[in-house]
Amino acid sequence: MTLLVHHDSSCRSRLIQAATEIFIEEGYRASVERVALRAGVARQTLYNHFPSKAELFGEVIKQVTAALLVTLDDEAIGLRERLLRFGIAFRAKALSAQGLGFYRALIAETTRFPELAASFYRNGPAQTAARLHTILQRAMDRGDLRQVDAEFATTTLLSMLVGAERSHFLLSGEQPPEPDPARVAQIVDCYLRAFAPEASLPHPVPQRSTP
Repeated sequence: MTLLVHHDSSCRSRLIQAATEIFIEEGYRASVERVALRAGVARQTLYNHFPSKAELFGEVIKQVTAALLVTLDDEAIGLRERLLRFGIAFRAKALSAQGLGFYRALIAETTRFPELAASFYRNGPAQTAARLHTILQRAMDRGDLRQVDAEFATTTLLSMLVGAERSHFLLSGEQPPEPDPARVAQIVDCYLRAFAPEASLPHPVPQRSTP
């Protein structure tokens, strides 16, 4: 019995991995035969685990959602270092070939699977944004950042990290480059200057009045 359970678990894992690759490459139009072939199992074996292609697609979304989540749990380091670590991890996932491919495949199927798309958003991007929101709000409360609307501060940083570049790689056909920590540092430092506490901002030079 133990060997059978292990075999079923291994087979299911191979099917999910194969389905993830195929859906990213071909979108939802990909056939279950292609998934079964890549996983090295019979078509009926696939249906024994996933009665329909829609259920298999839903499981892929669930798995990829978990893989794309970025944590912000280390409170023992300073704000800049924390944002640098977050930015590197976030860009590595969101701008990777797999992250872009999955994003492309899911967006194409939002009309067919609106609840799956909404579930992905709630359990992936929305959770990441909520964690970042908490970090930024605490930084404002400590005086490390200027007091502004925390939601605005959150969406601004996320947009700076991936917004325009994700659109570029999704539409241009170019392959995303390797993760670049220097690029993340440039973005984070620009962000921290923009949201610096009022006392840290340069004061305007008084203008001489004209006689």
